[in-house]
Amino acid sequence: MNQHTIRLMGLSVALALSACSSPERSRELNDASIPVHATAQQVCANCHGAAGVATSPNFPNLAGQTQPYIEKQLTAFRSHARSDPEGYEYMWGLSAHLTDAQISGLASYYAQLPPSTGNKDHFGTAVMRSQGQQIFEQGIAATGVPACAACHGAHAEGNDLFPRLAGQHADYLVKQLKVFQSTDQRPDGVAMKAVTHNLTEENMMNVAAYLETVAPIVK
Repeated sequence: MNQHTIRLMGLSVALALSACSSPERSRELNDASIPVHATAQQVCANCHGAAGVATSPNFPNLAGQTQPYIEKQLTAFRSHARSDPEGYEYMWGLSAHLTDAQISGLASYYAQLPPSTGNKDHFGTAVMRSQGQQIFEQGIAATGVPACAACHGAHAEGNDLFPRLAGQHADYLVKQLKVFQSTDQRPDGVAMKAVTHNLTEENMMNVAAYLETVAPIVK
């Protein structure tokens, strides 16, 4: 091997090491110096999509979500206060070393992304969506279920700690409604436990089918 080849190999190794140590290319979550957009693109995107819209309905869309809500959930994952199965399986470890500043930065990053435009073909029927819209807008008076819009906004756009539901995956919504109704794995959702108490599984599926189709408000 001649000296020229050796120098080229050395340069290649140096460049590779430089790339691996670059904050823009790092997957280290316990390094607060890594820009939040790099963390979002290189770590969070694996489940939540490069643009904050998850491909798999197992994971929620984060794009356009309210900043206070994302901060609250990441903090709950970090402290293990939120313990629904997907929470401890995926998020406990990922959030363990996040600082308050990183959590705030990630929440701000996702809140500013364009939200999902909704999916009209994935889940449910037109009848289900119509019934779900009625539940969302009016509640179910006969069983004391309040209108979802009262907290989540007329267009499901979310409000402070009440999350955006518009365009969210229906499968994910149903799963979380069942968590609220039947478990104590999300202790910050006391209000939702009361709201879901009298919901049937059919009610849940209907309102989730509707919400998945709701497009963002054009401002």
